[in-house]
Amino acid sequence: MKRNNNKMLISLSVAALGLGMATAASAATLDEVKQRGNLSCGVNVGLSGFSSPDADGQWQGLDVETCRALSSAIFGDPDQVAFTPLTAKERFTALQSGEVDVLARNTTWTATRDNSLGLNFTTTTFYDGQGFMVAKDLGVTSLEDLDGASICIQSGTTHELNLADYFPSKGIEINTVTFDTPDQTASGFSSGRCDVLTSDTSQLSALRLQLPEPDSVEIMTQLISKEPLGPVVRQGDDQWFDIVKWTVFAMVNAEELGVTRDNVEQMKNDPPNPQVARLLGVDGTYGEQLGLGNDWAYNIISQVGNYGEVFADTVGANSPLNISRGLNALWDQGGILYAPPIR
Repeated sequence: MKRNNNKMLISLSVAALGLGMATAASAATLDEVKQRGNLSCGVNVGLSGFSSPDADGQWQGLDVETCRALSSAIFGDPDQVAFTPLTAKERFTALQSGEVDVLARNTTWTATRDNSLGLNFTTTTFYDGQGFMVAKDLGVTSLEDLDGASICIQSGTTHELNLADYFPSKGIEINTVTFDTPDQTASGFSSGRCDVLTSDTSQLSALRLQLPEPDSVEIMTQLISKEPLGPVVRQGDDQWFDIVKWTVFAMVNAEELGVTRDNVEQMKNDPPNPQVARLLGVDGTYGEQLGLGNDWAYNIISQVGNYGEVFADTVGANSPLNISRGLNALWDQGGILYAPPIR
């Protein structure tokens, strides 16, 4: 009996050693990024407002700015990012394999994705829901009017399951036409291959601008799902997980505290309150706790901006999409956007 116990202890020790080695091997993302000299960020192949190259080939959008903020936190430079465009089918494999360090690609946080793929969703950068875009001349006023309709949808997304959950339970019959990319989905809709286009409402707003006659269509107000979108990392590296989520939290806290690109230097030199002093690294060692410099959040805000500024410039009032803040407003301004305090 004693001998068996010894064997068991040896087996447990070996297993623990192997687990420790695996954890150590997988917990080196920050070191790998620093050694490489840039952040590898997986983004959408092209979605206006979130991640798409402009006329000069420069990536722009809300998800892109999340990556640039992360680069600022690590390097003190927002431009040390290599963007990898990924389709919905490719995105998780690219992250799992280590092809990218972080996935910032309008990806919905679900139980299966968070629990069974070896990945961790960090936080939500955009609260969304699945909606529907239809031609105005169809006279559709409710989802019940879609009985018998054909719906264009992108494969490899949560939208397929949402349709299967919703319409049969309502006794509404639909036919789906699937495509691989958002652009193909929009082209199928505009060419008449289907009556309706479905996606997250943010994506519908972007795809609408690509149509030959944007004013001829409308996005219905009814939603059939919750779609919290945000950056994703591999499991097994708590430090990297913390860095990504606190990069977003820093931007949200900055907006709440009134710290902007324009006043961040003044705020750092003369903090108006202890919260700002902690955020900007004047007080405390919150950057060091992450393995970064204590000016990590100052770099993010001075080089990229707070959440409200980024939202306005990419998808909000200063952008062609002109999406209202809605749920993405701060918690004390009618929305549900909320970040843990830095203290």
